[in-house]
Amino acid sequence: MIDDGFRLFPEQASTHAAGVDHLYFALLGLSVFFTLLITALILYFSIKYRKGNTRVDRTARSTHDLRLEIAWMVIPFVISMSIFGWGATLYFNGYRSPQNAMEVRVVAKQWMWKIQHPNGRREINELHVPLGQPVKLVMISEDVIHSFYVPAFRVKRDVLPGSYSTCWFEATRTGRFHLFCAEYCGTNHSQMVGVVVVEEPTAYADWLSGTAANETPVAAGQRLFEDLKCVTCHRPEGITGRCPPLEGLYGADVKLANGAVVTADDNYLRESILRPNAKVVAGYEPLMPGFDGQVDEEQMIQLITYLKSLAKP
Repeated sequence: MIDDGFRLFPEQASTHAAGVDHLYFALLGLSVFFTLLITALILYFSIKYRKGNTRVDRTARSTHDLRLEIAWMVIPFVISMSIFGWGATLYFNGYRSPQNAMEVRVVAKQWMWKIQHPNGRREINELHVPLGQPVKLVMISEDVIHSFYVPAFRVKRDVLPGSYSTCWFEATRTGRFHLFCAEYCGTNHSQMVGVVVVEEPTAYADWLSGTAANETPVAAGQRLFEDLKCVTCHRPEGITGRCPPLEGLYGADVKLANGAVVTADDNYLRESILRPNAKVVAGYEPLMPGFDGQVDEEQMIQLITYLKSLAKP
């Protein structure tokens, strides 16, 4: 629940939170331990070898100690690699979303978060999600760099113009949680705030169907695909066309005219719509016009959602 009172650490409300906190407190504990150890040694030797103390032997010369040298190389190495391995595991767990994750599209714009659910329902500065369901956010910015940050979920990901970025989370508590932009994005950056509303699955389903849009993103994308006359060149597979067929394209490997092979993901589809000559498919001429400036980011989401729905016959 959102609490505007003082809180030293944000509450834990996602499956990521406990792991991130454990690593943080481990690093904090290591820092405190070595800080106290070094401080204590400095004080000890400062007092022991202070000027005028005649009870210590100052004539001894340093000797080579192989065990000591190995120790001060191996111990820091083991500690450093343990921290690296722990952090890398958390990173990859947070980077790779589960297969059953619900995909939600987010468009950042000065100074708001525009959100669209799979059935077409939209929100601004508010994100409703079901409890216990992995949620994958596919995000892009219309202007400058923003950063999607939910402290209670321990989720933070930069949102870039011209490129899709993703993150995922699974909420473990119902309630309302702060959503911030964590990247300075202009004059009203501090006002780019929102809330994530976590509800029981039945309550979320009721909310989602309550005032859902009449047109799903797939339907809107298909209509836009036809309005832009894309169908005149991108013919169904088996029908000769001037451009590659799109059925089953998403997620497939695409061989380019320069011999390279790329995966048809969200960023590839976006670039191919805006700047089609950047990556020309092998066996086809660079005939497609670019739609940069003609299609905004919300329309781009609809087009890509439609293209992803085109299964291979």
